[in-house]
Amino acid sequence: MKKYISNSVGRRKTSVARLYLKPGTGKIILNKKTFLKNYSSYGLKNKIFQPLELTNNNGKFDIYINIYGGGVTSQAEAIILALSRSLCKIQKYSRKILKRNKLLTRDSRMVERKKYGRKKSRKNFQFSKR
Repeated sequence: MKKYISNSVGRRKTSVARLYLKPGTGKIILNKKTFLKNYSSYGLKNKIFQPLELTNNNGKFDIYINIYGGGVTSQAEAIILALSRSLCKIQKYSRKILKRNKLLTRDSRMVERKKYGRKKSRKNFQFSKR
């Protein structure tokens, strides 16, 4: 049985990230695989580690992440939110730093649903007067 000191959930669009923190050497496991094979090509690697760098916690925790849904960017933003939330649970002083950098705010924007009688959510079919 693994002893986690913190767990949290981060969401963005349709992505859901469940993150578990454990004291360790900085090992990161994403969906039971080693991390950042698909995130490094999009330039999101530095952005994901931003909460750890701001709170001076690089290499202090082992991070286990389960993520599903959405695309690569929304998954990365869900991971950032989950990591920020779990760091706040562990260290109370990090909340002020993360909040100042807007890493604790849940981005609630979602895709608007398609309406009947229309092509897309807002686009109408072409109107012909004659």
